[in-house]
Amino acid sequence: MTLPKDPFMLYSAVNMKLRDEYDSLVELCKSEGIDMDELLNKLEKAGFEYNRDSNQFR
Repeated sequence: MTLPKDPFMLYSAVNMKLRDEYDSLVELCKSEGIDMDELLNKLEKAGFEYNRDSNQFR
């Protein structure tokens, strides 16, 4: 998965993958070869936080 540079597009793309294909952020990152810390940092800087219970960023 090529990560979008725009944080709002990234937010949308990641949440779509989490909703449709993966049961957790860890699973998504491992399967797609994404650095989870980098992803979390990018989205947190844009004001989004991962919610494990709902398996999505908000």
